[in-house]
Amino acid sequence: MLRSLPLFLALTLLASSARAQTALPVSPTPASSLNAYALRLAPGADLRQQLLAFVVAQHIEAGTLITCVGSLTDVSLRLANQENATHYHGHFEIVSLVGTVSKSGGAHLHLSVSDSTGRTIGGHLLDGNRVYTTAEIVLGALPKLVFTRETDPTFGYKELVIRAATPAAGKPSKAKK
Repeated sequence: MLRSLPLFLALTLLASSARAQTALPVSPTPASSLNAYALRLAPGADLRQQLLAFVVAQHIEAGTLITCVGSLTDVSLRLANQENATHYHGHFEIVSLVGTVSKSGGAHLHLSVSDSTGRTIGGHLLDGNRVYTTAEIVLGALPKLVFTRETDPTFGYKELVIRAATPAAGKPSKAKK
């Protein structure tokens, strides 16, 4: 049995390699540095509205949620494969908030929360998520990128499109003379 184990591992690795080579190609996107912002939302604030207001105020064209912890009293999510919002009222811990944001390209954010029994639910973050004690957020801005959303013909949803940022209009270029 032990002699066949290395052969089994080799075959498994070969099979994994073959599967990886048949995956759909991924288009390379430009690299970007990351600027981190830290913010805290106070009790009563709407998590999504305040986060997006910050993105607009800071002129973030491509951003990602690095982390978020805190608590909510009202939770409003669009659950998987559902058309409408589901609302919850009580006390919830923010377990995770992830996604992408853009001043002009909207947001795609997923929130996971747990209740007092540890039951965890998650879905698309909607307006109406009220902070209970705090929401401590670290947001990353990618200044060399721009996020937009365009309809993907596969399913008809607006999906993320990543482009290189162009120099801001009116700013002098750093070209050598």
